[in-house]
Amino acid sequence: MQNHFPLWKNILILIIFLVSLIYALPNLYGDDPSVQVSSAVASAKLTEAQSKQIEAAIKTTGVATKAFEFKNDHVLARFTNTDEQMKVADALRDTLGDNYTVALNLAPTTPSWLRALGADAMYLGLDLRGGVHFLLEVDMDAAVKQAEERYVDDVRIALRAAKVHYQSVAKDSGYIKVTMKTADEKAEVMKVLDKEFRTLDVTEPPAGEQVWLKISDMEIKEIKKFAVAQNMTTLRNRVNELGVAEPVIQQQGENRIVIQLPGVQDTTRAKEILGTTATLEYRPFSRC
Repeated sequence: MQNHFPLWKNILILIIFLVSLIYALPNLYGDDPSVQVSSAVASAKLTEAQSKQIEAAIKTTGVATKAFEFKNDHVLARFTNTDEQMKVADALRDTLGDNYTVALNLAPTTPSWLRALGADAMYLGLDLRGGVHFLLEVDMDAAVKQAEERYVDDVRIALRAAKVHYQSVAKDSGYIKVTMKTADEKAEVMKVLDKEFRTLDVTEPPAGEQVWLKISDMEIKEIKKFAVAQNMTTLRNRVNELGVAEPVIQQQGENRIVIQLPGVQDTTRAKEILGTTATLEYRPFSRC
């Protein structure tokens, strides 16, 4: 059949085909079983000396690495099979102790020249690549209680700074109760509270020289929102320790956080790293 397209269109189609082929090539390469080592402190970076210490520890196991890569925040050692990977990971945990995070991972084998072009393998979710799915529930009651305890301290500090006499400031049954000896002291306390603590609802009991304070509903909503945001930030930092490519971290509902970690093999270690900030449920996914 005769081609009726002009030459420039044929050349354009050929160029598009070649570019598409290049950026599809990474999907033909597999993954290497690997061990990633990073500092147990999320903000800390590994030094050259620490990298050499880790490399020496790997050599003592008698397992040869396919590659040993050192970056500022972690070391990645690649292996031929999962048996070697598991042997080295167990040895490193015993040797390095709690100062380091040792995680199992799958490292892509895409050649460096393709990575330099920005060509990466297509993202594969849990159903295709395997990994783990975490569902975390943030303890909202604990967040509100911590806020109440902070307000107790803040009220004491404010009253002392204003040189206002009071008998006690204590948390009781969801209220922050300020007790005074006289009506004059109560009036002075009310002045300080009205000026410094407008986010608190103030209630005067029918009898006694007391003032009851309660965190307003609007402030409680902000506290809960901040608790979720703070947990998500912490979890993102901890996911970075695992070296997972394209993790999914998102809020679900008011107090839950969903984390999907494709390619993570060591679910127990991942749970240890992620599960200290909230109540944690998790479901492992296996590759079919």
